[in-house]
Amino acid sequence: MLRVITNSTTEPVDNESGVSHLIEYLIISGIIVLFIVITVPMVNEAFIEGPTNYLTGYAYTDIGNGVSTRIIDLYAIIPYYNEATIITKFDVPDDVAGRDYWIEITPGPPERPQDNKIIITGRSGISSTISLSGIGETVFGRSEGNTSASGMNYIEYRYP
Repeated sequence: MLRVITNSTTEPVDNESGVSHLIEYLIISGIIVLFIVITVPMVNEAFIEGPTNYLTGYAYTDIGNGVSTRIIDLYAIIPYYNEATIITKFDVPDDVAGRDYWIEITPGPPERPQDNKIIITGRSGISSTISLSGIGETVFGRSEGNTSASGMNYIEYRYP
């Protein structure tokens, strides 16, 4: 069988197929780059910052409940009307999700200052408030003070 290959000028040469493939790849690559530019800034907030802030709030509540429990346990063993000094040490986590925080015991509103509150605040602006539920009324004294999370912390009771 004999094949004849001709190179005639009557058949048009397809010079546009290479250019159209290049433009197709450029358009698709441009769309993909655009999607990446849009989604990369949102990935940090959606997958890292959002869940971290959510869990930090719950961790602050747990820490506040732990401090409140320690204060109430100390109040439960106070000898009423007897001179006594009781000091107890407790430890809280040094940081929550790699962030430091502060614990502060503040009096309640002006109409009920004995309703002390424990406020845990972090640098990220997240805070949690735990109530001591009127424990100030049951004890001859008041709860107040603040501390950071690092090191050992103390609760002290002195009478008179």
